[in-house]
Amino acid sequence: MNIALVHEWLVDLTGSEEVVAAIGELYPQAPLYTLFYHPPALKGTPFEHRTLHASWLQHWPGIHRYYRYLFPLFPRAVESLDLRPYEVILSSSHSFIKGLLRNADQLHICYCHTPIRYAWDLYHDYLETLSPVKRFLAARSLHKIRQWDLSTVYRVDHFIANSRYVARRIWKTYGRKATVIYPPVRTDRFPLTPQKDRYFVAVSRFVPYKRMDLVVAAFREMPDLQLVVVGDGPERARLHKLARGARNIEFTGRLDHQALQEVLCRARALVFPALEDFGIVPVEAQACGTPVIAYGRGGARETVVDGQTGLFFEEQTAAAVREAVQRFLQREDTFDPAAIRRNAERFSREVFLRTYRKTVETWIQEHRAWQRGERP
Repeated sequence: MNIALVHEWLVDLTGSEEVVAAIGELYPQAPLYTLFYHPPALKGTPFEHRTLHASWLQHWPGIHRYYRYLFPLFPRAVESLDLRPYEVILSSSHSFIKGLLRNADQLHICYCHTPIRYAWDLYHDYLETLSPVKRFLAARSLHKIRQWDLSTVYRVDHFIANSRYVARRIWKTYGRKATVIYPPVRTDRFPLTPQKDRYFVAVSRFVPYKRMDLVVAAFREMPDLQLVVVGDGPERARLHKLARGARNIEFTGRLDHQALQEVLCRARALVFPALEDFGIVPVEAQACGTPVIAYGRGGARETVVDGQTGLFFEEQTAAAVREAVQRFLQREDTFDPAAIRRNAERFSREVFLRTYRKTVETWIQEHRAWQRGERP
């Protein structure tokens, strides 16, 4: 089977790259096309020994450091990728790569993590972070990106969404239906741990939309409860300032897998305030048997069972977080770690591999039948 894999860029191993790595496990001989990659970041990863093809952006020195400033160039770079030799194109897209060019005889299946967030649903949030001059320039650029993005919708034959929440956004943005296949979570790396310590934990990159400020502000008002904050990012200084004087709040910085596993497995609950498309951390916590206190929108609604594996709060405010934590304390003993673990296993890597392969092979057979003239 002549297959090519495609992904935006390879500069770090995050959730979307885990999806590509899993797909690559199903199709080990398939080359991987991308806009650019950073070789040092790929050492020790599933991509280190894979055949990689990059666009002309790969030749720009240091692009892995400043690529976020080059988004207006990405549509042209995507369209420069020559995928003519392949019968099937399997893309993993969180922004531009779904817009690659293909001919009528090729089948393009796109695993869509999200429509371009800063061009669509986070457009105004993104502009608010910029100076007036940058805001004016970014607005013009994003308008053109939205036009291009919509023009590429039918370059995809089949969309796969990473959650029902994203499937609804694909429909609202592109007018296309999407099949939901949840991303692979390495639940096997997070062992069930029934015995818990007395701290709560929050894990995230420190960027504005993750709303870690709400958790810090909430626990400042609950000095008898311990909070461990894991992560790093542009909001670090602001969060440290917000927590100043609060002896019950500890910042660990970024942790390696072993340390993160230990923190999640021993926590009494994970506090998760972000509106996420899916959200891997809440599933990893549940794999440990750790309950989740989450904002009740987005992917968390699909991964956390309210009252059984965690609790929801309905507003992104510090007061709502405090109220949810107090509700959790009242019923903490009712949460069964083994049942929480079973819920997490619905999102395991094995389930993803089985479901993705079956879905893709069905579409390939339908495509070949259409080529033979057996379908209208």
